[in-house]
Amino acid sequence: MAASFLAVVFSTTLFSGIVVFVCKLFGCIRKEKPIDLLPRGSMGWFPFLGETLAFLKPHKSNSLGTFLQQHCSRYGNIFKSHLFGGPTIVSCDLEFNVFILQNEERLFQTSYPKPVHDILGKLSMMLVSGDLHKKLRSAAVSFINVSKSSPDFISYVDDLCISLVDSWRDKKQVVFFKEAKELTFYLMLKNLLSIEPEDPVAGEILGDFLTFMKGFVSLPVQIPGTAYAKAVKARKRISSTLKEMIRNRENEGMHKKRGDFLDELLGKVWLNDEEKVSILLDLLLAGYETTSGLMALVVYFLAHAPSSLQTLKDEHQALRKTKKDGEPLNWEDFKKMEFTSHVISESLRCGNLVKFVHRRALKDVKFKEYVIPGGWQVLPIFTAAHLDPSIHEHPLEFNPWRWADQTTSKKVTPFGGGLRICPGAELGKLEIAFFLHHFVLHFRWEAKEEDCPMSCPYLDFKRGLVLQIHQLHN
Repeated sequence: MAASFLAVVFSTTLFSGIVVFVCKLFGCIRKEKPIDLLPRGSMGWFPFLGETLAFLKPHKSNSLGTFLQQHCSRYGNIFKSHLFGGPTIVSCDLEFNVFILQNEERLFQTSYPKPVHDILGKLSMMLVSGDLHKKLRSAAVSFINVSKSSPDFISYVDDLCISLVDSWRDKKQVVFFKEAKELTFYLMLKNLLSIEPEDPVAGEILGDFLTFMKGFVSLPVQIPGTAYAKAVKARKRISSTLKEMIRNRENEGMHKKRGDFLDELLGKVWLNDEEKVSILLDLLLAGYETTSGLMALVVYFLAHAPSSLQTLKDEHQALRKTKKDGEPLNWEDFKKMEFTSHVISESLRCGNLVKFVHRRALKDVKFKEYVIPGGWQVLPIFTAAHLDPSIHEHPLEFNPWRWADQTTSKKVTPFGGGLRICPGAELGKLEIAFFLHHFVLHFRWEAKEEDCPMSCPYLDFKRGLVLQIHQLHN
């Protein structure tokens, strides 16, 4: 998949570079700011590509990677480069990263490569800005609030986690990343659309979604048979399925409400069908990629941290003793899982689910001694601040106890920040915490050191995170 992603980058960068070159040739782009106001750096030796391939070279996600290590050592934590077809400022500085995130829409704006727009759709919350982003985000936030206040959904999360753990009782090995993706995807289908895992339409949507995700990291060539072409078709099929569900619900009327997010969405008359479909797709993507990725990181780091695992197990054994036999977990139980929350937060810091985001300066921006020219790309690197030894003591060490210090949360940006801070962070943590409760009480597991999380730059595992599991007989 990493090779496919690099193919996307090469195609996008080549196209973007040609456009930039022609514009400069004919004077369409204004002159750059004086060189002494820019951060130091290198624009690379390759025409159009610049340093993109070196920047995107896969590396362990709990490391900076060679490119960032060398550039930060040579130029400092803020440096210039030529990435994704244009001049770029790369920030490995926590203060500047926070400044970028907090000044969304004022000084900076989201700016992703064209293939991302083509595959996610023009209405994706990750891509839109201004009032449209606010409108779509408010609908997503309402989904989170409804879920958190819904005992039925919370009980369903508990039931599905129990079902998954029970299904492993006769197994010695599981490919965990795949299992985690299916679990979180089915949870989202239930909460969004009242679709159960055994429903035929669930399998159809999941199959199309797998095809869609493969195309997301492929060469964007619209030729029949290519991963990209298949992904475009898969997205259309998913959109058609969702539109049909919307029409069916509207025809059923108010007398047949299911109490899911689609019911909530249909009440938002200021959204058109295309916007509703885009919101549903964004939330499915978050459930499939983000929550499952974090769950896999937690399980991986716990496999190599026996003292953390024992403390986690002690917390859940103590919690279980307060419950009756078969009594499901609830929101109050989740809020009591203090060390579990520390484990999840530390996994985010060490594993770096999101390495960086794409932004563009809307105008010339002054930050300390630097001036960032308007129109330049700006990439805040979250990984760098998370692994900075001047910020975190022994940053490469997995240490959940560091989160007992409340100031630690101010030294990381795993969920972004500002207007685009992840609205579903708390709900994702709940799903992971409930899964951990049942997993640590019924199994012990091992994971090979070499089957580690990789930044490609999306999160992946070399072998899918293969776990050797052993049932506990309490």
